[in-house]
Amino acid sequence: MPDHVAAVRRFNRFFTSQMGLLDQGLLQTRFTLTEARIVFEMAKIGTCEVSRLRAVLGIDPGHLSRVLARFEKAGLIERERSPDDGRRQTARLTDAGQDAFSTLNARSDQQAKKLLAKLGDADQLRLVAAFETIGDLLGEPALPDTTQPVRTQVIRPLRPGDLGWVVQRHGALYAQEYGWDQTFEALVARIVADYGEHHDPRRENGWIAEMDGSRVGCVFCTRKDDETAQLRLLLVEPSARGTGLGTRLVDECISFARGAGYSSIMLWTNHVLSAARHIYVKTGFHLVEEAPHHSFGHDLVGQIWERHTRA
Repeated sequence: MPDHVAAVRRFNRFFTSQMGLLDQGLLQTRFTLTEARIVFEMAKIGTCEVSRLRAVLGIDPGHLSRVLARFEKAGLIERERSPDDGRRQTARLTDAGQDAFSTLNARSDQQAKKLLAKLGDADQLRLVAAFETIGDLLGEPALPDTTQPVRTQVIRPLRPGDLGWVVQRHGALYAQEYGWDQTFEALVARIVADYGEHHDPRRENGWIAEMDGSRVGCVFCTRKDDETAQLRLLLVEPSARGTGLGTRLVDECISFARGAGYSSIMLWTNHVLSAARHIYVKTGFHLVEEAPHHSFGHDLVGQIWERHTRA
């Protein structure tokens, strides 16, 4: 563990230097890192309650109040009482504040481009994938919405008609969310057709997730070789994300692979599928290989993840 701590601290020192975060004024402006972060967040949110800004940034209330007072004195923001609750205060950027944001935003883009320019295309993809992995591992999971009624969730075996749904939803959803072309849908169709025609029920299986009686997700466990299972075609509809169904589908797949006698389970995915990757990390998979490729109309980084079937 001490070596891990040292590695984290070493990376922090390296990255803050690379990004110019140690300069007296961030990105050659008069703002500190904290001040610039507040400007960025206010530009993104628009008019907002100060309490919300404090919660989003996780900043000390007193420190935020002092920064906002300086911003107001400099003409960068305007503050007033909330029309919904006079005990609360709202804040927004003025035109001068928006100009300050534009400068910070442009220089931040320049800084990132300067960093990426040191690398070739393949290494740029690797770097971005590494950043996304850090975000997946350290990011906080979304809190459940306790104001909504509990919905009935079921993980069930495949039924007639499900295979066509799997192909259709993969094709439509990945085109909508990632702009992938029909070659991806064709790949899914080949995987599903092979499963439908040739799968061994003792060592391969598939499941559908339902919510309130409607299909909202799927996953398949197939044979990679005698010792290794492969998790394939994990999908969760946007309406069901954040409910835990994705994790339940993956757990179902791991449990089946264990019972079928596989010693390990692997999967192939792409770096842009960050929500799925978060589930894989959560369920014990670890990244073992990645490589850039051009597929489905895009430059991507393919990743292989695996884990033992025994916890």
